[in-house]
Amino acid sequence: MTNASVEADVVILGAGSGGYACALRAVQLGLTAILVEADRIGGTCLHRGCIPTKAMLHAAEVADAVRSGPGLGVQATLAGIDIEGVNQFKAGVVQRLYKGLTGLIEHRGIRVVSGIGTVKAPGAVDVDGQTITARHVVVATGSRPRVASGLEIAGHVITSDQALGMDWIPRTAVILGGGMIGVEFASLWRSFGAQVALVEAVDRLVPYEDEASSKLLQRAFRRRGIVTKTGVTVTDVTEDTTGVHVTVSDGGTLDTDILLVAVGRAPNTEGLGLEDQGVNVERGYVIVDEQCRTGVDGIWAIGDIVPGPQLAHRGFAQGIAVAERIAGLEVPPLVDSGIPRIAYCDPEIASVGLTEAQAVARYGADGIAVETQTLGGNARSLVLGTSGMVKVIRVDGGPILGIHIVGSRAGELIGEAQLIVNWEALPEEVAALVHAHPTQTEALGEAHLALAGKPLHAHG
Repeated sequence: MTNASVEADVVILGAGSGGYACALRAVQLGLTAILVEADRIGGTCLHRGCIPTKAMLHAAEVADAVRSGPGLGVQATLAGIDIEGVNQFKAGVVQRLYKGLTGLIEHRGIRVVSGIGTVKAPGAVDVDGQTITARHVVVATGSRPRVASGLEIAGHVITSDQALGMDWIPRTAVILGGGMIGVEFASLWRSFGAQVALVEAVDRLVPYEDEASSKLLQRAFRRRGIVTKTGVTVTDVTEDTTGVHVTVSDGGTLDTDILLVAVGRAPNTEGLGLEDQGVNVERGYVIVDEQCRTGVDGIWAIGDIVPGPQLAHRGFAQGIAVAERIAGLEVPPLVDSGIPRIAYCDPEIASVGLTEAQAVARYGADGIAVETQTLGGNARSLVLGTSGMVKVIRVDGGPILGIHIVGSRAGELIGEAQLIVNWEALPEEVAALVHAHPTQTEALGEAHLALAGKPLHAHG
């Protein structure tokens, strides 16, 4: 390539959820935008994360539905899992979304430059010898699977990247890490017939969630035959012709076909030249203010590379907000606690706002009120054969602080919940709304009725 300079209002490093959202919103506001991407538009979420895992989890849900058919009077038997067919279904979903996204980017006139960008100055990016200049540089390079200290990813010791590309179903699987990725793969492989063990160093699964949600998930996993070892660490891993042998700190050894390392994701910030420009980078994360500014004029950072929850929809929202700020619009800061969180295991876990522990830390035990509705009393949940809860936390005499849901389709229920929390609704206001019957949303309505002082289905 030549050293020719290309002018744009915004150059964005990374075309994942945050990067392409920033580019689309920028051109919508009359700015010119260039995307720099070393791989494919859509990033991890579309190609190695959210979308392919959810496609496979849907296949797992269908498999479980077939198994449950006789109990519903439906004469059906599961002949097996055709992993090649599952992978074709997954690839088809990804390809359709990819085609639509690339077509949209092209239609909007957004130039895509292939390669890895390096920031050479606040307004200049080098891509394989080509200099791209812009008034603003937005860094949105995403993340990669984190590797636990002392472990080597090789053979049958894998990360989620390799797991999504597998053309076989393990008979046994050990998963290191009980966070979102770990519980989703545990649920997926169990539905596909594998014997699964989860190892989590903290004393409960999904430790970032409300403790009540963790307990319900662990109980549900136990009923499904998923072994959970919490408060336990891996001390040694060896692999031979018979499989992978995982020694854990409680003195046991887990012999398995596959070890999935799912201990989180690390930010992709190495080699971008950010520190040379004065950008503050700590443990790989770019430090920004609430507006996603790095402190160096003209350089912004969004998505998984900035501290906070590593969620595709968070990066997407940050990308839109940064484009609007560059265009001169006033945009309120994004509050991380107000972003919905979902684990698509069975049962699903969804939440928004503060956990009970966080609410107590902020307002004191006497300063909050908590209402929990079990889904066992909800007609629609009974039909679906799911159990779980809706837990609502309010500040005493004030608005809703957090909502936590466990059960089938919890990820869909969180839509109303995030409106309640982010609009700082009072329980009395939500209680006045009519929830359709029979739906699982009625459990949300019941919880708010109780917090408003008029529980209809409570005994006593």
